[in-house]
Amino acid sequence: MAPKWRELADRLAERIRSGEYEPGKQLPQIRQLVEEGEGSKATVHAAYKALEAEGLVTSTRGHGTVVRQQVPLKRLGTARYDKAKWRDGDEVAFIADRVASGRAYRRNEQTQSVSLVDASPAVAAAHGLDVGAPVYARARLVKEGDQPTHTLTSYYRPEHVEGTRLVDPTPGPAGKGGGFRVLYDAGYEIDHMKESLFARTPTADEVKLLQLPPGEPVVELHRTTYTADGTVVEFAVGIHAASRFAWEYDFKVPDSAKDRNDQQ
Repeated sequence: MAPKWRELADRLAERIRSGEYEPGKQLPQIRQLVEEGEGSKATVHAAYKALEAEGLVTSTRGHGTVVRQQVPLKRLGTARYDKAKWRDGDEVAFIADRVASGRAYRRNEQTQSVSLVDASPAVAAAHGLDVGAPVYARARLVKEGDQPTHTLTSYYRPEHVEGTRLVDPTPGPAGKGGGFRVLYDAGYEIDHMKESLFARTPTADEVKLLQLPPGEPVVELHRTTYTADGTVVEFAVGIHAASRFAWEYDFKVPDSAKDRNDQQ
């Protein structure tokens, strides 16, 4: 026979999966369920901890226990960087993901801080600088409603961005078209990128900032952005809550043998 906390957790999980408790909805306070006869305080607490461990809810001080979004966001591949989106329109990358996912968004769901920092070894290597050289760090926290989804910190050479909106800490994207449009207007049109991804255990600060449930990993993204002549104009590090994204790539399959024959 299952313990009482497990039975309660299973009943609550069924109500979550059926949609009775919708994403973003706060579950009843522990005291309320105790008063309704669902068990002792320890029983309800154990049930809530089980739901959190299973990724169905998040529990944070000040927000209580809240049902998580169960359908992950599409994190587009090359399509999120389409120049028509940011050069000719106003669809920055995180908004492109929301549109593709059929999800609502507000521009102020991205906030940032900007500071002049010493280049770390990774940043220095990407930009071809000495370790400790000054670079601008533009750190963003992106949320879906009240739920953090990821952080993204872009590092720029001062000579590329000084005097532009990229060093303005005003909340939201850096004006119409975001950062890539700012670089474009400054004469640095992005041409190609390299992205690398790996999963890891989050730090204590990342668990708190992203409101991660126990045991959830993060996906770390490194993005290097180049102009057509190979100049690096941005090196970015993103930390993504693993369960909140489905990574999607659509690309033409290469045929290097055919390419070589065509060149002969």
